[in-house]
Amino acid sequence: MRYVRPVTASEKTPPPAKSAPRGAGPRPVPGQDPRVQWVLTLGVIAVGVLTIRPLDFTGRGLVVAVLLVLNSASLLARRLPEEKVSQRLAVVWLGLGIIAAVALIAVSRSGTGYLFAFFLTGHAGYRLETKPALLLAGACGLLCGGVLYFQLGPGHHVVPWFIGLTSAVPVLVGIINRSQRLAVGAAIEAAESAERAARAEARTAVLTERGRIARDVHDVLAHSLAGINMQLELADALIDAGDLERVREANNKAHALVKESLKQAQWTVHALREDSLPLVESLTAMIESSGHRDVLTVTGTVRELPAPATQNLLRIAQEALTNAARHAPGGEVRVELAFAAASTALTVRNRPATRGASAGAGSGMGLIGMRERVALLGGTVSAGPVTEGPDRGGWRVEAVIPG
Repeated sequence: MRYVRPVTASEKTPPPAKSAPRGAGPRPVPGQDPRVQWVLTLGVIAVGVLTIRPLDFTGRGLVVAVLLVLNSASLLARRLPEEKVSQRLAVVWLGLGIIAAVALIAVSRSGTGYLFAFFLTGHAGYRLETKPALLLAGACGLLCGGVLYFQLGPGHHVVPWFIGLTSAVPVLVGIINRSQRLAVGAAIEAAESAERAARAEARTAVLTERGRIARDVHDVLAHSLAGINMQLELADALIDAGDLERVREANNKAHALVKESLKQAQWTVHALREDSLPLVESLTAMIESSGHRDVLTVTGTVRELPAPATQNLLRIAQEALTNAARHAPGGEVRVELAFAAASTALTVRNRPATRGASAGAGSGMGLIGMRERVALLGGTVSAGPVTEGPDRGGWRVEAVIPG
């Protein structure tokens, strides 16, 4: 026996997975906390203002002040969201910032102007693709080293020339941080995708279970109520004709159908709970309750089938017997249950009607339900008129399932 946990209301319609809004920018990764970056940026600018000399509003001091402002602007621009700055614009901005940093090293007599070059090349590795980032970093290292090596400015005696070359090294740190950011983003996207797939799978399972319940409700209500309605209509017609004996007969049949409906309701409960029912005994009881006796033939070695297979075969037999009673009243019915080595086959045949059938066409849901049930079990079903043999002119339904 297999227990099926009831599905709660919250599980029936799981909320869609929340994803980051478009344009929200990359997710921060370790080492890229915005607050830390702001502190570092403002710290570099503050240290530059306090140490870089000359710094005034005349002569070389004015040039140093302008270059310091340009370097500070380039450094502050690191906080601009990536979706607002294209790669081409970022290359231009970082390239001009690196040129301004090299010029600041050349013009100033002392200070920490070289820090701007270090931070800008590091951000080039983080913001740009690898190739343009390496090109900018290489150009920055060569320019800074060249300015100091060839003594092109008044500050060359303060900083050794090889320090200028090392200004290209931070690009590697930027590239590593960028790769880490992309890896974290890809992992988060994969997790979100897996969650969405799990929710979709759960929603599909709920819809499948709803379809199964709908088929069971159709089997119980549509079949039972249709038979009861037929008997009550017949009773009304017989009352007008004054045939009380046949009225009692129709009334008794209606009562019998009500009792059968209760049995069907119990079967439905068993089906929803996945309880296992004995196939042959249940099929025999169903056939007898439909008014037919000694019409079941069983061949092969009888064995227990899984609960879903038993329930679906019983529902298919019920549908076939109800259709036979509706469309071929009075016709002889035969049911065969064959157990083979690798499959089980259920066949229901009925001969042509011996009295008038009730008007009205079926909904077509019965045959659809049969096909759905057999498809769930991996089997096949066929239904159609009999064109030869003793049942010629009747109808035949055959379902074959593996196992």
